[in-house]
Amino acid sequence: MHVVRMGVLGCASIAFRRVLPAMQEAKGIELRAVASRDPAKARVFAEHFGCAAAAGYEDLLAREDIDAVYVPLPTGLHAYWVSRALEAGKHVLSEKPLTWDRSTALDLVDQAQKAGLWLMENYMFLHHSQHETVRGLVAEGRIGAPRVFSASFGIPPLAPADVRYDPGLGGGALLDVGVYPIRAASYFLGPELDVIGSVLRLHPDRGVDVAGHILLATPAGVTAELSFGFEHSYRSWYALWGDRGRLTLDRAFTPPPARQPLIRIESQDHAEELTLPADHQFKNIAEFFARSILTGAHYEPQARAITHQAELVDRVRSNAVRVIA
Repeated sequence: MHVVRMGVLGCASIAFRRVLPAMQEAKGIELRAVASRDPAKARVFAEHFGCAAAAGYEDLLAREDIDAVYVPLPTGLHAYWVSRALEAGKHVLSEKPLTWDRSTALDLVDQAQKAGLWLMENYMFLHHSQHETVRGLVAEGRIGAPRVFSASFGIPPLAPADVRYDPGLGGGALLDVGVYPIRAASYFLGPELDVIGSVLRLHPDRGVDVAGHILLATPAGVTAELSFGFEHSYRSWYALWGDRGRLTLDRAFTPPPARQPLIRIESQDHAEELTLPADHQFKNIAEFFARSILTGAHYEPQARAITHQAELVDRVRSNAVRVIA
């Protein structure tokens, strides 16, 4: 196999705007078919991206010319269709989060491992080179010993009918934007983070959380303070604060492909700005997914990342002080 033949389960906006165009650019991927509950929508996608329109999700999974599927469905539908795709012998790239609870995530990872298939969450920001640069700067001692990681991801209120306000489909700010700072904290501070406390602000009518704050800590006492929500001016940012300086990065989670990231490093008597090359995180993760399948890459690191993230999200939810406002 020299190319991964992809199918798409669901015609979500992010698929149309970001992921499918990136797959068309990516090496090692060939987009073969799309499916939707609405056949007309599938035909629009198929015509735009030059692929086939399947008759439905099951029809796409039955196709022998599909090796892997991308699942951009609402969170509450991921578990069923990811499991069905794995049963059909397809590798899976699922939009984040994989599921809305830890036990289901563990079941899906176990199913993938037993079938010898790749199951991956689409945390695309991890595949932007700016974060590896930040890790390198921290490792060089540019801010000294890290003491605090801070991150925020907030967006303005959504349209009233947006699916992310639907509790039955895995709605809520924690699962949509809160998972980004949580995953970033693990990326920089390691897998031993624990949840010290959290606050979730609930919408009085919709039954979902619309904002929150989380405090995590490593066994050595390095802390992570994370904020997120659906009722904010836009912010996508993180900072690492050490005993000798502080490093900050804006547009940390959603940089456009043409944007040149700007890292700012500040110490007591010095401030420095580093401009980095632009990078295309959507294309990068698509190529990583395809390359991992084509080369038979070791899957265990992905399994650990999925399960650790699911455990942290579950602990955030179970530890949360809930406020209705």
